[in-house]
Amino acid sequence: MNEHADTSGVIPRIDLQALRASDPAALDAMQVAATDVGFATVYNTALPRAQVSHVIETYRAFFQLPEEEKAAVDMAATGSNRGWGRSGAERVDPDANPDYKQVFDCGVTLPPGDPRLEDPFYAPNVWPNTPNDFRQTIEGYYTAACAVGLEVLRGVAEAIGQRRDAFDAAFDAPMALLRGNYYPQRPASASAKDFGIATHTDYGCLTLLATDGTPGLEVRKRGGGWIPVTAAPGAFVINFGEMLQFWSDGKVIATPHRVIGSTSERISVPLFFNPARETNVAPPGSDRMISAGDHLSKRYNETYLHLAKG
Repeated sequence: MNEHADTSGVIPRIDLQALRASDPAALDAMQVAATDVGFATVYNTALPRAQVSHVIETYRAFFQLPEEEKAAVDMAATGSNRGWGRSGAERVDPDANPDYKQVFDCGVTLPPGDPRLEDPFYAPNVWPNTPNDFRQTIEGYYTAACAVGLEVLRGVAEAIGQRRDAFDAAFDAPMALLRGNYYPQRPASASAKDFGIATHTDYGCLTLLATDGTPGLEVRKRGGGWIPVTAAPGAFVINFGEMLQFWSDGKVIATPHRVIGSTSERISVPLFFNPARETNVAPPGSDRMISAGDHLSKRYNETYLHLAKG
């Protein structure tokens, strides 16, 4: 049996260097991941385990600060998705309660005076004073993770029969969003409508997820049921979003997933790797125009409660 075949909810595990070298087995695994499962794990990337672990612990130190310190960078005051989001700041499922996780969001750092800073998708980042190396650590990881995200996307393109560089030009000024997630222990008062993050599909193109190794993420199987997926620091979970699904004319699928929460706290660090704002992500050859920015704006306004209120 092909070890990558999705016969029982198996999530493909892919060597990124092999994928970069167009290894047939790696391409076969990515084809299954992109078109059948919607998820994979990747390893042997340019991001070393020590760097990823440091990033996770940097976020953990921030989330452990008193709430009044974190409130100094509360994204509710920014009008964009930059800074800290307190518990209950998002609701990805309108039929569920607001998600009880905390988050910290940042994007690309543009030079002062750049006109794109007026655009919410390229808004200035806001940084806490503590930990004292927070900005340096997170900015360095952001740059490195975007490079890995592009390598993964090139592998996806080749695996679905396109040129390896088919998507490259759209990522000259990506709306890539880096997030630190803090999932506390599931509250004792939690109900069936309470989630760390409720069932959803990601909105954008490609997600590169680092975690501290604590279980929690569950992927919905075709036909029902859930598959737990984990990756220790140094390996990554990848999945595909709504944008890539219609941009690839349905070849790539966005699979629903969730985090219920458990008796253990959990840190995860997704990079939502999205193209430049004006990219037309409509199916190739169609006469439609779907702006990447318009799609994300609609979905963000539905999810971030401070934007919905605005």
